[in-house]
Amino acid sequence: MRHGKKFNHLGRKTAHRAAMLSNMACSLIEHKRITTTVAKAKALRVYVEPLITKSKTDSTHSRRTVFSYLKQKEVVSELFRDVAPKVAGRPGGYTRIIRTGYRLGDNAEMCMIELVDFNELMLNMTEAKKTTRRSRRGGAATTASSTAATETQEEVVEDTTSTPEATENSDEAEESDSTEEEEKA
Repeated sequence: MRHGKKFNHLGRKTAHRAAMLSNMACSLIEHKRITTTVAKAKALRVYVEPLITKSKTDSTHSRRTVFSYLKQKEVVSELFRDVAPKVAGRPGGYTRIIRTGYRLGDNAEMCMIELVDFNELMLNMTEAKKTTRRSRRGGAATTASSTAATETQEEVVEDTTSTPEATENSDEAEESDSTEEEEKA
């Protein structure tokens, strides 16, 4: 029985499981997205997220600790050089699991696991969604950006209506331009 066993053994001995997770973590850091089964992705998420958290502090100790898990020098340097600065402001949840269907051979549930801050399409979609927020009643919510936009529109309206001399001068300028064109013709 598996009473009190907290993680999925994935049908492997301890050394095989550790080597597999290390290789998958290296591939994830190197390629930013890999395709695997859901069970392996969930085990990988538990394995790689503490390493990414450790990489936020760039010290010799944290590099050696991460290297003891990953065992590839290039991947460790990429983790500290490229990945860590991008996830510095994120308090956790560095990976995303997206289910993709079932494998043809054995009907295993497949998924894509990716680093959240490196998916440009999703980042662009979230930025586009942040533009406006509406209330349930249908009116726009009062935000700083919407109030600033209405203030600038009011200023423009006031500027055009407040100076009748400016509108007369612009009418005279248009008339003089039209008379110059007639003279040239």
